[in-house]
Amino acid sequence: MIELEDMRYFIEVAESGGFSRAAARLGVSKSIVSRRIARIEEHLGARLLNRTTRGVTASDAGLEFKARAERLLADYDEALDAVAVHGGEVVGRLRISAPLSFGIHHLAPVLAELAAAHPRLELDVSLSDRLVDLIGERLDAAIRIGKLEDSSHVARRIAPIRSLVVASPAYLARKGRPARPEDLATDHDCLIYTGSRSPEWVFTRGEATISVRPRGRLRSDSGETLVAWALAGLGIVQLPSFLIGDTVDTGALVPLLLDHPTPEFGMYVVRPPGPHTPGKVRALTEALLRHFGGTPAWDRCVRHVAETEAAARQAKKAEERG
Repeated sequence: MIELEDMRYFIEVAESGGFSRAAARLGVSKSIVSRRIARIEEHLGARLLNRTTRGVTASDAGLEFKARAERLLADYDEALDAVAVHGGEVVGRLRISAPLSFGIHHLAPVLAELAAAHPRLELDVSLSDRLVDLIGERLDAAIRIGKLEDSSHVARRIAPIRSLVVASPAYLARKGRPARPEDLATDHDCLIYTGSRSPEWVFTRGEATISVRPRGRLRSDSGETLVAWALAGLGIVQLPSFLIGDTVDTGALVPLLLDHPTPEFGMYVVRPPGPHTPGKVRALTEALLRHFGGTPAWDRCVRHVAETEAAARQAKKAEERG
């Protein structure tokens, strides 16, 4: 009989387009992958993969086998998951993607706790700011931050995501504060995040929305790099509070344009469509809600800024009355 694990190896090779890439994803040697694929082809008496110097592709027979193998494995995984739920266990391999900076600073400790609580759970985590294809890359879930586009995927909102526009005291002493969002396009040096599809910074003024294309010579797709540049006094940056909360709390970075707040977005767990939520995805979602649900700890800087601004307004009114 063909083993279920052999099917998994075949699907990985067909999806990745090569034995080496599949082996790297599976965490085994290339020779093991080759032997398993050869065993399937010998058992079936058919060539499932077309091999060329440029890689491998599934043959017509391979495409038929892959479609049915995926259904069998999905049913098998769902059966294991249903049994494990009754025993309070989480089993299987959880393949997830998450934004790079968020993954390093906030997600990694949550996943460590999840792995410790469930010894039979395997984790395969990819950290990248690109928009991944859950189905094409065979992921169980993705952590997404921002505004979700319409899709057939199932999403669960975990927490609000708020941004602040900040600069260091040294920069402000040298260049002054922007009085309005439009100043960022003319009179200031901005540090620009290139991982976003939109080059504009968005603010609100009352019920109106203002879009500004900031001016700046320093650009990066790394949030940590932008934080370091801002701390060095090189410019003004707009970043989520989960990246700059501590620096705002200590005064190393100063919030700007508070009377023109930026829109609030969200953090979501997104999974492929289907009526059944795997236990491993459900466990991930519950862990994220425990840690970040409601008002996340990193938003203490936003609350502190709002309270400070409110106190300042009250003091000004009292002074005007006096």
